[in-house]
Amino acid sequence: MTRSSSASLASQVVRAAQKVTGSSPVVLHEPSFCGNEWKYLKECLDSTFVSSVGKFVDRFEADLASYTGARYAVAVVNGTAALQVALRVAGVAEGEEVLVPALTFVATASAVVHCGAVPHFVDSEEASLGVDHRSLREYLQTETDMRNGQCFNRRTGRVIRALVPMHTFGHPADIDGLLEVAREFALELVEDAAESLGSTVNGLHTGTFGKLGTLSFNGNKTITTGGGGAILTNDPELAKRAKHLTTTAKLPHRWEYVHDEIGYNYRMPNINAALGCAQLEQLPNLLHQKRRVYERYVAAFRDVPGVRILGDLPGCRSNFWLQTLILDPSVASQRDAILAATNEAGVMTRPVWNLLHQLAPYAGFPRMELPVAESLARRVINLPSSAALGSEAA
Repeated sequence: MTRSSSASLASQVVRAAQKVTGSSPVVLHEPSFCGNEWKYLKECLDSTFVSSVGKFVDRFEADLASYTGARYAVAVVNGTAALQVALRVAGVAEGEEVLVPALTFVATASAVVHCGAVPHFVDSEEASLGVDHRSLREYLQTETDMRNGQCFNRRTGRVIRALVPMHTFGHPADIDGLLEVAREFALELVEDAAESLGSTVNGLHTGTFGKLGTLSFNGNKTITTGGGGAILTNDPELAKRAKHLTTTAKLPHRWEYVHDEIGYNYRMPNINAALGCAQLEQLPNLLHQKRRVYERYVAAFRDVPGVRILGDLPGCRSNFWLQTLILDPSVASQRDAILAATNEAGVMTRPVWNLLHQLAPYAGFPRMELPVAESLARRVINLPSSAALGSEAA
């Protein structure tokens, strides 16, 4: 493609995006506070219970469980902490390997390392941007041995204990295929559903398919508690253990401080949970608005050549957390020109994260060949995605 045609494509992307965002500068994603946020925060402040004890923590956990269909939800300080504890209660031990996508936010791998375990990077699929169960099965058939009901990496000799699929930008991974791989190779499946609150597969919420799942409520997520996360599970013993570990492993007592193991001070403060309760009340409308943003982008980009907006796969319903523009391989070289043109025009766009095996702290960890992830990293651009862009006034 010539330089002039590059400029032409970048200009077309800017014009298409501004049909949705308008001409004023717009950020990638911002929260919407349109309900009982001030009321619940004031109630929390008036009660003086602003830390890890208070009615809003219990309510938020109950509301999350009800919304997602999980039997239990344990609220914690952030999504990384949620994944770290979920992996630990799933049985991941120091020195074992955990399969994670190379195409994910760094926190997915960080949680593994915080457990003393070893991230093992695997490839993604084009359709969902999630872990490709087909190439993963072929890789494990070649590179692992099953001994005494455990999966061993032939190269390192380590046990591969778990698989952590991540639902990228809210789009569900092919969870049925990944569950089959997990069963075949005796892997615990722990879902990183940090980005996918409100996303479903055949009517079931992401984060509820594996042994445990985790959510994030960072300020840029579909709903926010400021900072925060949660662990989902249907297993009462795992839920009990997760709650125990995240509350410093303190045994209940009216006054004594007895801790029976090394735990974490990871419980979500009541004031954050108060915000979360109000936000969760707004979630159905936020999801409606974000789907409307997606529909507006599809219409705006319909006549722009060489690009597509990522949509739902059969049986799946995405929360459309971050709207995703995917370039055809033929125009992948224009990614940076598009990023420059959109940001200069006041339309904040971002590329996908740097692949984890390309980051210095993770360069030496085991990995399979990653042709699809490496291709996607050159072709994915996130567009402004705030729910307000889908409101009737937008």
